[in-house]
Amino acid sequence: MSSVLIVDDSRTSRRVLKDILTRAGYEIVGEAINGKEGYEQYARLRPDIVTMDITMPEMDGIESLRLIRKDFPEAKVVMITAAGQKDKMMEAVKIGASEFVSKPFIEETVLEALEHCLK
Repeated sequence: MSSVLIVDDSRTSRRVLKDILTRAGYEIVGEAINGKEGYEQYARLRPDIVTMDITMPEMDGIESLRLIRKDFPEAKVVMITAAGQKDKMMEAVKIGASEFVSKPFIEETVLEALEHCLK
């Protein structure tokens, strides 16, 4: 069973992702509400995969991705994007994002992205 850390400032998004992933047999090992917490929890929990929202208060997903990849180059991070974030997506790819999923979530797309990370 693969472990997942969910990083998103939206409680609803976290709940929806958690439901999708739990049903598919993933273990949710933590949840964080901003990039700073996401980085701290990643360092502590070392999950197999992180789902990382791009737009969050305090520290956004791009900055958190940058820190995680710097300290843990093997990290698998799936970026969660809202419509119209093409520039940020390109930046995330350069930093080393493994996959992208857009909101609103489509269960199949979310699961495909995570499966792709584990290959």
